[in-house]
Amino acid sequence: IMNTENLIPVDELCIHYQVTDHFFDSLEVNGLVEIQIVKKVAYVRQNTVHHIEKIIRIHQELEINLEGVAVVLNLLEKIDNIQNELTAAKNRLLLYEK
Repeated sequence: IMNTENLIPVDELCIHYQVTDHFFDSLEVNGLVEIQIVKKVAYVRQNTVHHIEKIIRIHQELEINLEGVAVVLNLLEKIDNIQNELTAAKNRLLLYEK
């Protein structure tokens, strides 16, 4: 029997964010969220809630379809990686300037 301690039922999230369970099915089909089934109940990991909130904001506020949301998230991740690389490069440069 799987422990559901760090899992949140999808139906609770549907109520909280005012979306349908079909929305979560679409998230899973598009590879945006991993849904786990335990005793016929759909769950997502608790640590993915921030990611889900970001998806919902992009989808609803910017009216972007889920395929577009996937592209936006990918671009945001690339920007974050580039910013981290730039920070690391600046820190290395500071070592040589001293």
